[in-house]
Amino acid sequence: MAGPAPTREKNTSQFVGFQLDEQAYAFRIEQIREIVILDKVTRTPQVPDYCEGVSNLRGSIMPIINLRRLFGLEAKPVDADTRTIVVNVGERTMGCTVDLVSQVVRIPEQDIQPAPETITADGAHYIAGFARLDGDLVIILDIDALLDPDQLDQVRMAPVAHQESSS
Repeated sequence: MAGPAPTREKNTSQFVGFQLDEQAYAFRIEQIREIVILDKVTRTPQVPDYCEGVSNLRGSIMPIINLRRLFGLEAKPVDADTRTIVVNVGERTMGCTVDLVSQVVRIPEQDIQPAPETITADGAHYIAGFARLDGDLVIILDIDALLDPDQLDQVRMAPVAHQESSS
């Protein structure tokens, strides 16, 4: 008697891919509530520059974090591709502004590699891994570590790994 054929689906996770400064990143889909185009963000005083302010999304006030600024990248004006990824961080809901949401992808767990030793300890704690997808290196981010309110300033100071080549 032959059992059911093994499936790779059990060892595959879904991610939402997005871009910042032409670098591919991804969040695990389980923590994403939705992807929106925000029409209004209310600026708040005396917050770090990576916090764009707050937004009212269907009656819920949430902070909006600009990932470009958080990673120390040059600011970019909002355009037709700009999206806000609404994520759950523990009991909190936050929005993450990104340049472009590219796709939902499935990545086999065995294809996700840990951060190399050359990534500093400060930067490595919010990188869940790296994967190659369509010839590009995708940096998989750990939402809980990246957006932990107690750690945001440390994320800001940590260097971000940038893709040097697509080879």
